[in-house]
Amino acid sequence: MKIGGFQKTSLLDFPDLISAIIWTVGCNFHCPFCYNKNLVEGKVEIIPNEEIFSFLKKRIGLIEGLVISGGEPLMQDDIIDFCEKVKKLGYLIKIDTNGMYPDKLQELIDKKLVDYISMDVKAPKNKYSTLSGVKTDIKKIEKSIDIIRSSYIDYEFKTTFVPGLLSKEDILEIGKWIKGSKKYFIQQFKNDVPVISSNLENISSYSKEKLNSVLEKVKTFFEICNIRGV
Repeated sequence: MKIGGFQKTSLLDFPDLISAIIWTVGCNFHCPFCYNKNLVEGKVEIIPNEEIFSFLKKRIGLIEGLVISGGEPLMQDDIIDFCEKVKKLGYLIKIDTNGMYPDKLQELIDKKLVDYISMDVKAPKNKYSTLSGVKTDIKKIEKSIDIIRSSYIDYEFKTTFVPGLLSKEDILEIGKWIKGSKKYFIQQFKNDVPVISSNLENISSYSKEKLNSVLEKVKTFFEICNIRGV
């Protein structure tokens, strides 16, 4: 696997667990608001897989899970083999995905190689290609949503609320689309790091009040619904 980022300890990224995080290189999306620009564009130093596994072996019993983020982890050809090796060490695995690889997602679930799935729902259907930065096959997004919701795996959906690109009405439309899902989070747009589109570099994040007003509109659609990043 092409790994371009590694964090040895996190108390936040894998719900209720102490975890490590790796970030894979490359993505099939080019979201204008993405703050992992160097990872997406492959402008990072590759971390040898052996280094990751050496760390994990030494931390058995000290950390409980591994978060595999990106980029887009499921575009990696050897994601299945990698997860099998991690599971053999006794770790739980959380996958962050954009939902464009439903078949690979299903394979991970069928082989019991994933314990938590976090999927970005970028936008309402009519705006998806704008927010993903590429022409998007919505049928694949919908298939991933259905796979996740019908599986035994714990999961969440999340949307980054980008000023100028998404409105309150857009979040409400997403809420109606995935209504009945277990967890949904509205994420604050980060404007303190370089993002893919230079047009967004000077855009201010929505206020906490604005985020809360949107939360009030959609929270009844989900079992758990909240704001992140404020």
